[in-house]
Amino acid sequence: MMIDIEKTIQEMTLEEKASLCSGLGYWDTKALERFGIKSFIMTDGPNGVRMQEGTNDRFGLNESAKATCFPTGSCLASSWDTGLLYEVGAAIGREAKAKNVSLVLGPAVNMKRSPLCGRNFEYLSEDPLLAGKLGAAYVKGMQKQGVGASPKHFAANNQERYRQTIDSRVDERTLREIYLKVFEIIVKESAPWMMMSSYNQINGEFASQNRWLLHDVLRKEWGYKGLMVTDWYGTNVRPMGVAAGQDLEMPGNGGISDKEIVDAVRAGHLSQNAVDECVRHFLRLYNLLQDGQGQPAADYEENHRLACRAAAEGSVLLKNDEAVLPLEKGQKIAVIGAFAKQPRYQGGGSSHLNANQMDVPWDAFCRRVDNKLLSYSQGYDVSRDEPDETLIKEAVDRAREADVAVIFCGLTDNFESEAFDRETMSMPESHNRLIRDVAHANPNTVVVLENGSPVEMPWLDDVKGVLESYLGGEAGGSAAVELLYGDTNPSGKLAETFPLRLEDNPSYLNFPGCAGYVEYREGIFIGYRYYASAKVKPLFPFGYGLSYTTFDLSDVHISAASYRRGEKLPTVSGKIKNTGHTAGKEVMQVYVKAPGKEAVRPVLELKGFTKVFLEPGEEKQVEIEISDLDYWNGDLGSWELEGGDYEILVGTSSENLPFWLPLRVTGTVRRKSYDHNTMLGELLEHKTAGSWARHTREEFTKAMTGGIENTHTKLLLERSTLELPLLVLRNTGFLPPERLKMLLAVLNGEEIEGQDISWLADEGGRHSIVCVTDQ
Repeated sequence: MMIDIEKTIQEMTLEEKASLCSGLGYWDTKALERFGIKSFIMTDGPNGVRMQEGTNDRFGLNESAKATCFPTGSCLASSWDTGLLYEVGAAIGREAKAKNVSLVLGPAVNMKRSPLCGRNFEYLSEDPLLAGKLGAAYVKGMQKQGVGASPKHFAANNQERYRQTIDSRVDERTLREIYLKVFEIIVKESAPWMMMSSYNQINGEFASQNRWLLHDVLRKEWGYKGLMVTDWYGTNVRPMGVAAGQDLEMPGNGGISDKEIVDAVRAGHLSQNAVDECVRHFLRLYNLLQDGQGQPAADYEENHRLACRAAAEGSVLLKNDEAVLPLEKGQKIAVIGAFAKQPRYQGGGSSHLNANQMDVPWDAFCRRVDNKLLSYSQGYDVSRDEPDETLIKEAVDRAREADVAVIFCGLTDNFESEAFDRETMSMPESHNRLIRDVAHANPNTVVVLENGSPVEMPWLDDVKGVLESYLGGEAGGSAAVELLYGDTNPSGKLAETFPLRLEDNPSYLNFPGCAGYVEYREGIFIGYRYYASAKVKPLFPFGYGLSYTTFDLSDVHISAASYRRGEKLPTVSGKIKNTGHTAGKEVMQVYVKAPGKEAVRPVLELKGFTKVFLEPGEEKQVEIEISDLDYWNGDLGSWELEGGDYEILVGTSSENLPFWLPLRVTGTVRRKSYDHNTMLGELLEHKTAGSWARHTREEFTKAMTGGIENTHTKLLLERSTLELPLLVLRNTGFLPPERLKMLLAVLNGEEIEGQDISWLADEGGRHSIVCVTDQ
């Protein structure tokens, strides 16, 4: 039954309104029978429907009902495929619908600030555009099934240590361009029915009661209409949360918060209008859920096939020397590593699923390889970091007898999980030592990684092949073997940078902070933005990934030579051709290099991408619209467009950008005001004062050098005069006090009546003077 929202709010008592502002139990909301409002259920995600059955699992940590376990976010994001993310979101939505679940808590889209964050396996990328586009596709797919998505965790929740109390201290520009931008894209492109706030504080205020975040930015600026839910037990002072726009507290706490809300209203500390607004958002969501009623059956076999395809699409071929891959029929294969029989296919914590079925890599090998050509060695004990000499010796002996050794290894649950951060980027020493010793025994060694985030690879030069499978979900085992044998051509691209060492990461000196706060001192220079700008060579760059075929980009051009605010953003187009003998997919990536004169900018910012499938010899024309060119101007408190000459860079990774296209941009930046500390160089191109500024600079230089040419002093002055304050010109006689006042009045657009400003023309007086303030 649909609810008449405004009529219902008018008829509700304050106690009834407060009751809808918190949950009933761990996963359900309260019902109000008097108004025909029924309870609805939500579950954990984001890589499947993690539904808890029964009533005893208060913290949601026990075994859940069986569901399709899709690859985790780190794997899905490496597909760079919005269509695939839509399919995964839709499949999870259908399974949720079949279980009578109304909302799924996902996708998780926080930025990967440090490779040590214990929850990176769940997050998508270090880039807000990539994560935003993929996250929006996931939300659209899910909500098309009548099940609400809940992007999380809003915002600046980029570590597990101290996550419930830490104060993330981030400047506004960095927040706007990086940590909020991903949510902004998702909100504007997919209109999620619910969003989850984060535990942490942001610049001294808890996210769950941060009105600037939840109201000013999310609702007023972005136009968000959905419900805002807390993270579980993520409430600080509940009445303050209501006032800020935190609509729903989860889970329920037996009415404690409801009473706090009622008491605060009656004491005059909380507006009833604020409570009404939270209820209004709740009822809007309730009506959306009524639109999508019904329980269709879920096709688990089809979803398993989709999970396999997703795992393959998100796997990244990092190394393939001497074409050691794909493996060939008839080769003798030594399969090594406990993960080959006990794969690590998902992360630990709230997203941990009870997989509907499980594809094991060893079983996939056994189905296709004669047992005379196949051997298995455990190699390491998953419960121990220390090498086991007996297990390593057995693995080395088997490897020595094989044509190719394939090692399955990575990070164990003890190294990587929700609730704690990693201490290092190292894999367990038992895994590293195994790889080194096996590679010494067999030069044709291939490593298949099962991990949720980047690892150091001290053995990289010793092996011929590396396949990054990430945490591939329930079908990851089959997907990995299909990739190894070339049934599927690898097409994944890294959605995060793999640093050569932890110390190279820009957050290294400021992660995880102390018990009270963490400072984001690297600012906007997260991930590849830093590595490219500082010229720090990573182990593997953002956007990188190999294939069993080859591709050629050609005829790359841009739709316009110039751009100004209000015009349609330019489109980059080009041709991609499969020049090899195997069908495959390639990702065309578009980056922008801004002038960086009005504000410090990274030398690379991803602004568009597309993934294309091509048969051998096939060529396709592709087009990518540049997403935006703005930056956040803290002085003006607004998004601005820097004027000048931009470079549009096109290629297949952040380090492979062979095409550079020019774009002339007309800027929007206007100074708040000019004063006596304004620099002379700022006025050289000013429409009114530019002629005077250029002439004055020339005359000042001549006067200070005595007219002598080609001197060091002349060079020094030519450069330093660009930064010369107008006050110095006054004090040296080049700008009398009255003229300085007149100049500032002109620059600031003030009325000039009956005053002679002809002196602002150049030395010959060739330009007529018009008092304007445009630059």
